[in-house]
Amino acid sequence: MKYLNSIVLFLFSLTIAKAQTVFIKSAKITYEKKVNIKQELAENTWISDDAKDKMGTYRISNWDYYFIDSTSVYKAKPKEVPSGNDFFFGSGDNTSEIYTDFKKKSRILRKNINGDDYILKDTIPQLKWKIVNDTRKIIGYECRKATAVIDDTVTVVAFYTDEILVKGGPEGFTGLPGMILGLAIPRFNKTWFATKIEAKNAAVFTVEPPTKGKKTENEKDFNKMIESYTKYDDKKKPRKLETVKKEIYNLLL
Repeated sequence: MKYLNSIVLFLFSLTIAKAQTVFIKSAKITYEKKVNIKQELAENTWISDDAKDKMGTYRISNWDYYFIDSTSVYKAKPKEVPSGNDFFFGSGDNTSEIYTDFKKKSRILRKNINGDDYILKDTIPQLKWKIVNDTRKIIGYECRKATAVIDDTVTVVAFYTDEILVKGGPEGFTGLPGMILGLAIPRFNKTWFATKIEAKNAAVFTVEPPTKGKKTENEKDFNKMIESYTKYDDKKKPRKLETVKKEIYNLLL
């Protein structure tokens, strides 16, 4: 009987621990984004081989994802130490961010285009995820693998945990049965992996939509943004408006 009681108590403790993990009210997840510069610039001809040799293999940045219940915001952390590749890619802080309201199925993006921040309202993109049986642990969380296709041919690989019920993730990716803690887009030579989670049972983090930036609430404002975005394009071969809009509303990457 004592043995049976011990088993019951143990299982009850596991249930309580699981519930405390699942019903997280508020959390801050830090992601490390890595871009393989060597692969990304392998076929680039306007940067000399000597300059390429001086670059580090990866360009690394850190991003914070805050959520409270059904809202979240994803944005870059301010740089504390300049990286070795700042000379080639600029040393300023990235001001882009994504605010998501899962209940309203909407999001607000702040995106930097040629030095100006623009505020864009959008709906949450819907991806057709395929969940497979592969798993891996990411900072202590059991994560399951899923794949999807963006831009018709680009494969995205994600690892999500159902221990955090918010269906969010880095870079605006959503739609899996839990939080995405790992993400890779091999064709773009980019990965995002969670390095730290600060979880609370109370709403202690601030989640607010971005407000600082040029509004695009009417056709005139939107056309100004399009003009800024395409000002370096080849005027003899203009891109279709739908193609430009798709790029602008695409992920921050």
